[in-house]
Amino acid sequence: MPPTPPISPQPALNEAAHLADRLQQAGYTKRDIARIIDRDPSLVSQFYTKNKGAAFVPALRQVLAAVETGGITDLPELAAIAARHTQRRTTASGSRARVRGKAVLITPTGSGTGRVAAQAIASGSARLRPLIAEAARRGLRLAFTVRLAKTAYLHPSGSRTDSPGIRRDVIQRADHTEERSYGSAQTGGFDAADFARRVNATGGDVTAAVHQWLVETGRIQPDAHILHLEIRTWRPR
Repeated sequence: MPPTPPISPQPALNEAAHLADRLQQAGYTKRDIARIIDRDPSLVSQFYTKNKGAAFVPALRQVLAAVETGGITDLPELAAIAARHTQRRTTASGSRARVRGKAVLITPTGSGTGRVAAQAIASGSARLRPLIAEAARRGLRLAFTVRLAKTAYLHPSGSRTDSPGIRRDVIQRADHTEERSYGSAQTGGFDAADFARRVNATGGDVTAAVHQWLVETGRIQPDAHILHLEIRTWRPR
């Protein structure tokens, strides 16, 4: 028999990954850590897979100290600590490096749309947060569409109690899910600033903010899972 090839040693974790591990041991998830440093959860995964995260080491050290010695557990408070210790990268010449900005596609007339599916929804629909924040800054209105399992809704399809004034067909799919819309230009929609406050209250988790509204207003089961989410904005007349 040919000799068994040697097993390649696992690459050593960088300091950002070590700090992230200690935060996870303290009870925080990668998604929590991403919220604390105000980045997408995929970046935290890249601490382990692509050796990234060096710029966040000072912030993560301070956050870990706040958790382990200061007893601070509140995510927004930890995020504020991280923000004070997060520095932008510099170029070889010492100037601040440019970073890719988040795309906020809102036209001068206030029209904007953002959509996320299962993977992004599971991590809090972070890419929709800038859209909502910009809509709030401009004083816009917004509406949203969600897709859930049919059994997750509390009202029957097309019920005016569920989504009054929306003259559109409920989209029913072959996988036993339904898409329903809440708010429209015809009914006035929702105040983007109020919705932005809801998102901030959930630590930036857009999925949780939408889910909370749907539960509070008696539209879905508390244990329902959002499978698709779309946000639309417009300028009020």
